[in-house]
Amino acid sequence: MAKRDYYEVLGVDRSTSDDAIKKAYRKLALQFHPDRNPDDAEAEENFKEAAEAYEVLSDNDKRARYDRFGHQGVSNDFGSGGFQWDNFTHASDFEDVLGNVFGGGGIFGDLFGGGGRGRRRAGPQRGADLQVKLPLKLEEIAKGVKKTIRLKRLEACDTCRGTGAEGGNTSKTCPGCRGTGEVRQVSQSFFGSVVNVTACSTCRGEGTVIDQPCKTCQGEGREQKTVTVNVDIPAGASNGNYMTLRGQGNLGPRGGPNGDVIVLIEEQEHEHFDRVDDDVVYELPISFSQAALGAAVEVPTLSGRVSLQIPEGTQSGKVFRLKGEGIPHLNGYGNGDQLVKIHVWTPTKLDNKEKQLFRDLSELGGGKAPDHDKGFFARLKEMLE
Repeated sequence: MAKRDYYEVLGVDRSTSDDAIKKAYRKLALQFHPDRNPDDAEAEENFKEAAEAYEVLSDNDKRARYDRFGHQGVSNDFGSGGFQWDNFTHASDFEDVLGNVFGGGGIFGDLFGGGGRGRRRAGPQRGADLQVKLPLKLEEIAKGVKKTIRLKRLEACDTCRGTGAEGGNTSKTCPGCRGTGEVRQVSQSFFGSVVNVTACSTCRGEGTVIDQPCKTCQGEGREQKTVTVNVDIPAGASNGNYMTLRGQGNLGPRGGPNGDVIVLIEEQEHEHFDRVDDDVVYELPISFSQAALGAAVEVPTLSGRVSLQIPEGTQSGKVFRLKGEGIPHLNGYGNGDQLVKIHVWTPTKLDNKEKQLFRDLSELGGGKAPDHDKGFFARLKEMLE
């Protein structure tokens, strides 16, 4: 079943502000929340659909990619299984919207792990993101392409299997924070007691420590390896666009979640074509006789060669348009065009016979440029009278 447009899901238009998007999501979340619709599968599906739409449209980067690429532009953000609650990055927004109504419990705790507002969760840290530049030919951009990228990233240590502990030793609760991953310092000020919460320096916020770190990875639980990842580039991408491959970046320390891979598209310069938005420009040299008498010529395009009829009397600089022979629009509706710019080629070396032919043509008056000066001065005289 095809996904609905995210703007349609939230009932807003494409120019809607961020605040209006959040307001629209709040309304739908309250309407379809499972606590208000027990045992209603349709309401639960609508609830999830609204969350997915809000996840994309509330993020400036994702929203920009969705506006240009459609659903395909954000599909890699959610993985092969599509949107899951683990992809929802707005738990605080969710609590702001629903916490006062439902007390922060119920499905909120199930989806986001429960806990009080603003409470830090102890555990392994997330791995760093990686950025990869992907050079693409114009032909690949025109059709869309699947690419396999080779990169170096941090993966689970083979010696300790990602635990960071030597010889199968297990971790223990951090004595500094007693497993919470945070320390609290209370100070007095003019306004009363101030509580400052920071990550525990002993366990780096993980809540556990290792007595005997693995010698191979020095307790990190990870080591650098070379891997390959696949990416689907949709037709119509352009230089500077990028795609996010969720969970394909560095592994976090001691089993922490993976970061992402940011694939930055670099459009390679083409030998024959120049790109202008979704149109491509091709400069076609023709002979003097072809321009004067007209001719049928073959023109290369991104999808093959096509025939172009040059009418007689064509001037240098004339532009012909080949409809639909350009780059596909990212929204999936139609293509740009190919513009063929004519250049009448002037021969630089002529043999005696060719020179004589041009002299004969000149004497007959053929090939002579029109005299624009006479008409100009006549018009000027009329203006002055």
